[in-house]
Amino acid sequence: MTSIDVHELTKEYGSTRAVDRLTFSVRPGRVTGFLGPNGAGKSTTMRLVLGLDRPTSGTATIGGRHYAALDAPLRQVGALLDPQAAHGSRSAREHLLALAVSNGIPARRADEVLEESGIASVARKRVRTFSLGMRQRLGTAAALLGDPAVLILDEPSNGLDPEGIIWIRELVRRLAGQGRTVLVSSHLMNETASFADHLVVLGRGRLLADTSMRDFIDSRVQPRVRLRTTEGDRLRNALRDKGFTAVPAEDGRWTVEGARVTEIGPIAVDKGIPLLELADEEATLEEAYLDLTADQAECSAARTATDQEA
Repeated sequence: MTSIDVHELTKEYGSTRAVDRLTFSVRPGRVTGFLGPNGAGKSTTMRLVLGLDRPTSGTATIGGRHYAALDAPLRQVGALLDPQAAHGSRSAREHLLALAVSNGIPARRADEVLEESGIASVARKRVRTFSLGMRQRLGTAAALLGDPAVLILDEPSNGLDPEGIIWIRELVRRLAGQGRTVLVSSHLMNETASFADHLVVLGRGRLLADTSMRDFIDSRVQPRVRLRTTEGDRLRNALRDKGFTAVPAEDGRWTVEGARVTEIGPIAVDKGIPLLELADEEATLEEAYLDLTADQAECSAARTATDQEA
């Protein structure tokens, strides 16, 4: 099994510190979501892991070795950083064949990954004619070419249609299920929540979180219960006696922050208060992420009064 290990990693560009003493590991057998606002240092970190930049200090290794020391690296690490990287005058198949030859990979793999990526029908078309989504699929095919144990994907869903997004989601889950190490950077919170098991979150070059998806959400956002009843005043008083505050909404529902159904239901039953609806409102990754990174964004729009009240 192969892991990505980052230890005290620092990268400075002149007086700017893009990555600030980062330490984390990406383990096999799970999908790790790599999150952070623009300018957080995600892309720089991935470039350092892949040997495309040199760190100012610290280390980034794959299976205990620097990327530059790997033999036939495409057989060990697959990466998608820039979907525009393929030469526009080559066909998709020619692009993959060139990569295969340079890493001692059988030519048949080019056809296999073209098929797996859903672009076999355009294999002989020039890359410059491809849409962004098609280039993303080609970049992913290149990452899969050497059947590597480690995958590093930067915004792989960017430009994909809904079918393509589902394909990427299922792909990264399947790869992790095979015991591979999968790191996926994304700005799409809902999409990340659909496939990631673990999260590494950066802000201004520093590590903000390194934890499971569930623990991350639970640590940042309180649980809450949504309910409807014909006896709102009675329920509110009963809940107040137990330390809960029920807040009415315009649609007739009530919300109880910091509570679970298993706590609220028995109180209503004990008092004989009818409930027409009772459900846990699960906190989302987006809520937790925004709570953590609110003051970390390089650029942020001014919030309106309506936004602040929401």
